[in-house]
Amino acid sequence: MKLGMQLQYSGGFKESARQVADYESAGLDIVWVAEAYGFDAPSFMGYLAATTERIEIAAGILPIYTRTPTLLAMTAAGVDAMTDGRCILGLGASGPQVIEGFHGVAYDAPVGRTREIIDICRQVWKRDRVDHHGRYYDIPLAEGEGTGLGKPLKIIAHPVRDSIPIYVASLGPANVRMTAEVADGWLPIFYMPERADEVWGEDLRAGYAKRDPALGPMNVVAGGIVAITDDPDPILDLGRSVAALYIGGMGARERNFYNQLACRYGYEAEAKAVQDLYLDGKKREAAAEIPREFLELTNLVGPESWVRERISAYVEAGVSVLNIMPVSDDPVGLIAKIRSWVDEG
Repeated sequence: MKLGMQLQYSGGFKESARQVADYESAGLDIVWVAEAYGFDAPSFMGYLAATTERIEIAAGILPIYTRTPTLLAMTAAGVDAMTDGRCILGLGASGPQVIEGFHGVAYDAPVGRTREIIDICRQVWKRDRVDHHGRYYDIPLAEGEGTGLGKPLKIIAHPVRDSIPIYVASLGPANVRMTAEVADGWLPIFYMPERADEVWGEDLRAGYAKRDPALGPMNVVAGGIVAITDDPDPILDLGRSVAALYIGGMGARERNFYNQLACRYGYEAEAKAVQDLYLDGKKREAAAEIPREFLELTNLVGPESWVRERISAYVEAGVSVLNIMPVSDDPVGLIAKIRSWVDEG
């Protein structure tokens, strides 16, 4: 099992880069660089390439609507070259608020678009002449569109790898099936090991049944806050506002994938209460409605024995990359400790 971590850069990019170098020495394997509607992720990924030596640098995630498929491929190839083969291309649909509200692009067909983007990226990295005529992307443009001068091209540069890992953030049934069929890794959110198979198992198996054996096994990336403490509640409470934001406010009332996930976990009444309060502007009250059990089972917070049990639960559920958010006065020491427990098996 590898260890991953979402990059936190509230203290500034350069300070975060110094922290990543320390975390790398403690045994962290992957750092995920987010892109919402702040700074772009690839700029900082390139900066990390110069300040690290071993750690994999992952886009976590790049929204599929904000770049052409070939630019996504070029960006990943560029970071991969700067890191001597340490890039992971994380893709996701983001949400209508960001895509339509900030980028001014229609939020449509996330599953079909992602599938075609993956196919195009792999053509680029193999230095094939890109010739893709799908439902959503037409490369080069068909006769009668544009100037008519387009022709199939291949990337000028020579990628370090002809197969850069592609991880997909997906939650809904169709998207999870597609991810299991064609992606190198899967990025679920609010992953609960005890109920994961009940919620996603059927869709994962359906996707695996169509998977090309040449792709190898799909990595599953999941985890949460990690803290060793005899008083877990104050630390678990740190996750309340984020959970309330996603379950309550990320999407319209009838189109919130995270709210639907909470319902599939069995928290229908709580999910409705959180959403009603959040959309009414009562964010603090919404956070208070997040069930403690939900926070407990989607994080790794408690005494050493409990944290080790949670690690085992993730392993047994098939998680191959444990994503951690260390909460400690000594995060480097905590990462090293988790690394040793993971290595013990």
